[in-house]
Amino acid sequence: MRDLVIMPAMAQRRESLNMGEFAEEAIIVEEVAAPKRVNHFIEANTQEVTLHHLKHDCITPVFSKDNELTINHATFVETIQDATQSFFSGEKVEQADIRVSHIIKGRIPEAIHKPANQLLESDKTIYYERAAFSIDVPTIYETVGGNKLNLSIVGVRAYNQMNLYSKKVPELFRLAIGFKNQVCCNMCIFTDGYKDDLRVNNTSELYRAALELFNNYNPAKHLYLMQQLGNTSMSEHQFAQIIGRMRLYQYLPTGYQKALPRMLLTDTQINSVAKAYINDENFGSLGSELNMWKFYNLLTGANKSSYIDSFLDRSLNATEMAVGINAALHGDERYKWFID
Repeated sequence: MRDLVIMPAMAQRRESLNMGEFAEEAIIVEEVAAPKRVNHFIEANTQEVTLHHLKHDCITPVFSKDNELTINHATFVETIQDATQSFFSGEKVEQADIRVSHIIKGRIPEAIHKPANQLLESDKTIYYERAAFSIDVPTIYETVGGNKLNLSIVGVRAYNQMNLYSKKVPELFRLAIGFKNQVCCNMCIFTDGYKDDLRVNNTSELYRAALELFNNYNPAKHLYLMQQLGNTSMSEHQFAQIIGRMRLYQYLPTGYQKALPRMLLTDTQINSVAKAYINDENFGSLGSELNMWKFYNLLTGANKSSYIDSFLDRSLNATEMAVGINAALHGDERYKWFID
């Protein structure tokens, strides 16, 4: 499974137009190619930033009652990057792809009385309430359902889920290891590869927790689970039934809903699943049977519209839903409500 694939560089060729005798009369407009859309592991309202930007352009929030520093986003990324390179020594480990959202703006004391339209860049302070990153290990990969999957580590930090108005307490992080579908950058997260309530006091504890997660994760088991999804298919009628049940789920009485397995996708995301079933060039299956691997990727694709603070929980839930409905199609009772 650990094979290094070296892709040859692609040479680019530019052709020029010979305008000939019309050169003096023609207006030559340089055509600018539209940028190719780049897939990200999360979309929503996030923006891409560099580690340099987080380290040098952003302030570090503190616990206000004792002025103790938090572990900022840059330190989080660097700690997990170091842990990944240490644990996967000998493998190629790429630099983190970092996405942030919910910018928090401020200003330095000297600029307190300046009108907002007169502020200089040096007068402003910023940090981001939420950050997520993905670190790929491209030399550890497998092909599932015709799609190449790279091993990937994802970290999430959301200050809005902590009380910064208190004294310093253990800080909350979320960390996952799984596989990223290279066709669409959908994240595939499995229970054994996810810590949803990782609380630490310092970077040493964070580093050790990351190594513990990597050590406990069983990639072979995860890959086998995903490969099995491709062996089962559902009809268009069954898919429409599942989409309808997923829409109903959020409006069920509380007691009724608690008796069913959890389903975290929103109405908008369920609509995205339905739309992708018709339009997605990789996983759409209008007019034919839909295998459960494609259904799984319709769920993980819709999850990319989640906000950072709910992204990993919904990633895991997409796995739970796909595996559960797959079992229901074989007669299991737990997720039977979604296909009845």
